[in-house]
Amino acid sequence: MSRAVLWLATALLILAVGGCAGAPERPSLMRQALAGLSDRAVQLVMKNPAWTRPTTDVVVLLPPPQIDTSLGIDSHRFHENLTRALLAQQQGPQVLDWTPVLAETDTPDNQWLLECELVSDGPRLTLSDRDLLPYRLTLSLRRPGEEAPRWQQRINGAIDVTAL
Repeated sequence: MSRAVLWLATALLILAVGGCAGAPERPSLMRQALAGLSDRAVQLVMKNPAWTRPTTDVVVLLPPPQIDTSLGIDSHRFHENLTRALLAQQQGPQVLDWTPVLAETDTPDNQWLLECELVSDGPRLTLSDRDLLPYRLTLSLRRPGEEAPRWQQRINGAIDVTAL
């Protein structure tokens, strides 16, 4: 009887370890869509920065993005993906969440505010296998306390509604 129990325990252990060693789960479609959009945004920011010092000396202050509710994208999730994309850069900047309290303090000249606005940019496009929602993402870099951006770029695209 103890041999059967030992055999059963060994089999269960092998199954458990085999399950852990399997391929990782693929990210959800929503996560893939937001990660792709965040990566595109960060590539633009890194390619044409407004700062004049090495990127590793820069601190990017990241306020919550302004997102058109008709897109069905959670602001917190997009903010998280954008933060991860910035932090994943090899020679990237430091990243801090921006809060209104930071506007009341003196900021060093290495800090930049990266503002993002994601809006619907047209009617839903119906294809044979999916629906696409056009969007426009506007990225603006400015120094805290300044009104006008020193750098601005727009990304136009479409989000697959099935990913939302």
